[in-house]
Amino acid sequence: MHTSRQTLAAISGLMLNAFVWGVSWWPFRDLRALGLNPLWATAAIYGLSTAAILLARPRVLGALLRNPALWLILLSSGATNAAFNWGVTEGDVVRVVLLFYLMPVWATLLARWLLQERLTPLVGLRLVLALAGAMVVLWPPGGGLPLPQHPADWLGVVGGMTFALNNVLLRKYAHTPPEARGLAMFAGGTLVAGGLASALAAAGVASGLPVPTLPLVLAVGLLALAFLAANLGLQYGAERLPSSLTAVVMTVEIVFASGSAVLLGAEQLSVQALIGGSLILLAILLAAWRQPALPPQPPQQHSPRETPI
Repeated sequence: MHTSRQTLAAISGLMLNAFVWGVSWWPFRDLRALGLNPLWATAAIYGLSTAAILLARPRVLGALLRNPALWLILLSSGATNAAFNWGVTEGDVVRVVLLFYLMPVWATLLARWLLQERLTPLVGLRLVLALAGAMVVLWPPGGGLPLPQHPADWLGVVGGMTFALNNVLLRKYAHTPPEARGLAMFAGGTLVAGGLASALAAAGVASGLPVPTLPLVLAVGLLALAFLAANLGLQYGAERLPSSLTAVVMTVEIVFASGSAVLLGAEQLSVQALIGGSLILLAILLAAWRQPALPPQPPQQHSPRETPI
């Protein structure tokens, strides 16, 4: 394929991934209306993908079990997906997505701790911008401390933190088998979301697993296919583009999430969210600026939510 066409195809793959995740709040809310809460829905969607991987490559389970480091990736990936999907289903889509994309803040701090990456003035600038953006987004209209006001806000923050941890761990344990890492990502979505849903249902806080109906099964199946296509798009794009460009393109998810929520009448985009979101987006762009291009790598299995830091 011609280089320019390959680049365009790679960007299109990343855009597909950003679109699916950006508008995912809509089908998750539809599934909730059918009686399936977002945690059960996440467990079901990733359960289908996990089963497909095990059917295609049954030996990969042994590789996952023999690498305890991947269990941490399983937990962080599962927590990321559970928190994000739960947050955008129950809360303000724009706020949750913006708070989720504070990820570069946590990634920088975790990389300093786990990878011994040094802090530079540019790193400090983007940390200040991202935190300032978060304060603007969270500032209460009546005054007070700029802290998360709704449980969904906390889910956005926690999701971004575990997403950052997931990416740092993927870099730290890049020597592990790529197929096993891929299985850990999907299995994490199943086990963490399913376990949390079971615990909340047993405590009477959340609804139990509903009786499967044809509309429910079809909806879950179609959504699983959409996420599988999104992951394939991410794999294709991330393997062919510099990490800096990949990180920038993936921020389009914020636009898709905010735009779809406003166009469908689910949310109203406030000036406060625009200002705070602009600061967070600027911090993300600075995180991608002057990142060295990665040398060509052989195709690997990527996380459903893996993007370069």
